Amino acid sequence: MGSGFSVYNMKQPQLPELSLGDLPEACLASVMEYLDPPEICKLAMLNRAFHGASSADFVWESKLPPNYDSVIEKVFDDFPSKLCKKDTYARLCLQNSFDGGTKKVWLDKNTGKLCLSISSNGLAITGIDDRRYWNRIPTDESRFGMVAYLQQIWWFEVDGEVEFPFPAGTYSIFFRLQLGRASKSFGRRVYNSEHIHGWDIKPVRFQLSTSDGQEAISQCFLGEPGKWIHYHVGDFVVEDPYLAPTKLKFSMTQIDCTHTKGGVCLDSVVIYPSEFKERLKCF
Repeated sequence: MGSGFSVYNMKQPQLPELSLGDLPEACLASVMEYLDPPEICKLAMLNRAFHGASSADFVWESKLPPNYDSVIEKVFDDFPSKLCKKDTYARLCLQNSFDGGTKKVWLDKNTGKLCLSISSNGLAITGIDDRRYWNRIPTDESRFGMVAYLQQIWWFEVDGEVEFPFPAGTYSIFFRLQLGRASKSFGRRVYNSEHIHGWDIKPVRFQLSTSDGQEAISQCFLGEPGKWIHYHVGDFVVEDPYLAPTKLKFSMTQIDCTHTKGGVCLDSVVIYPSEFKERLKCF
């Protein structure tokens, strides 16, 4: 029968146990390129390998708008030239002021989509310099720290325009308004409805036009006193951001002079990717 020797009786060499930390950083980074920024940041906390992979330039460049160089040139006078792409993304996710502080632009930190806001100071408001009609009111309910408050007027008209290198995509534009004047009393938010009138007689008319011929018109009555509402003006599409910056003109009017209207706070105009419409219902 022989000695009964078998290769199966030989002690097999043990292979070293592998962990996630043993994967090459380049391999991990290639996977992270397909993840959203919040997921990348969570993985970066797992171990040293993931942390290193999460800082790869090509990972974060894929999250930046394709024309982010044009955005930087438009917004910043002196942007650090040696920032890595991760730090560039983080900087652009801040609310960056430009055009004398009348506008702010930022990337949504979860998606990298571009958002822009224009303060009431950056809009042409009929009668704004006459304190019988309008007043500037400081408030912590605006990202600009100030809103324009209308007491009463016959001819209500607000116009604005902006030229910006928006990345390709579909965008929606809104006026952020509130009926009534909010304040704090004993630490609680209250609002004064004293001057609210005229907005239920005729609707407010909103208009939008772009430099490439797109147009939108909408109208609605203002409502829900004491609550900030985003009133939708219209949508526009950017197809080729490298061709030329997109120029927008927009307005809000109620010019029926058979009655006065008043008691409204005008905070800003905001431009968001159209897929963010549902988010605005939360503000």
